[in-house]
Amino acid sequence: MMQKTAILILAAGNASRMEKIKQLLSYKNTTLLEWTIEQAQKSVVKNVFCVLGANKETIEKELTTNAIETVYNPKYQDGLSSSIVKGIEFLQEHNFDSTLIMLADQPHVTSEYLNSLIEVSKNNPSKIITSSYQGSVGVPAVFPKEYFNNLLSLKGDKGAKNFLLQHNDNILKVNSSQNLLDIDTPEDYQRLLKQ
Repeated sequence: MMQKTAILILAAGNASRMEKIKQLLSYKNTTLLEWTIEQAQKSVVKNVFCVLGANKETIEKELTTNAIETVYNPKYQDGLSSSIVKGIEFLQEHNFDSTLIMLADQPHVTSEYLNSLIEVSKNNPSKIITSSYQGSVGVPAVFPKEYFNNLLSLKGDKGAKNFLLQHNDNILKVNSSQNLLDIDTPEDYQRLLKQ
């Protein structure tokens, strides 16, 4: 019996430090968000959803992949957690068994890497599978549905990090060979383009 997994791409933030619509920054002949969507859609997971908030209309106009279903988060100003909550509510309505949560601003996350997380999850369905980089844990991470209700109580802008630390005994860490840094500032973006 195949687990019904969904990928949830969090792309609702208004990227105040970037001074531009971060999701639409150009990257590899496309945009950061579109690149992320492509990687998700090239993975073994068939259901890919994207949580949008700030600049939703502008971003939707730019999306060439019409196969992506978007979920709107009207509370995006409450931080990353609000997007996780919105996404999880949506997934609960659609009876998914697990979700792989990823960010739209981690361009080094490839479909191969996502597949490796899913593979570990398949073999350990009750565990949270998390990415380990720079001595810390974070997303992309796979959460089984037993944790969905816990995720619904997340608050603020820390996203899933504190949650992962609290459940340290039930997580499996996958080491990413890539540096999965978020692109948060114009300097981060310039560095990315030079790589």
